[in-house]
Amino acid sequence: MPICGGWTDIRLFDPEMKKICSELRPEIEKTVGTDFKIFIPVVWSSQVVAGTNYMFKVLVDVDGDGECVHALIFQALPCYGGGLSVTDIQRHKSVDDPLIPLEHLQK
Repeated sequence: MPICGGWTDIRLFDPEMKKICSELRPEIEKTVGTDFKIFIPVVWSSQVVAGTNYMFKVLVDVDGDGECVHALIFQALPCYGGGLSVTDIQRHKSVDDPLIPLEHLQK
């Protein structure tokens, strides 16, 4: 069981998480400023806050380079509509780069 406010272990995508990731593809592409040739969810982690943060690693293809993006997604609590939004994107990641939320990289 995760510690409240802590991140879960890295997990493979299941149908529910793939649906969330695919739903946000247009917003992720808009944030990055390009349309991806491929968009394959790889792994994810979550953090319970006043809602839920999700960190997704997605294999994309911008220029034939097999780049990954790490997308931080926030899902509001149901009492606030349960909406999803992209809050941060880390670009130029390889498939081997660890999935680390940005706030941990800045410490």
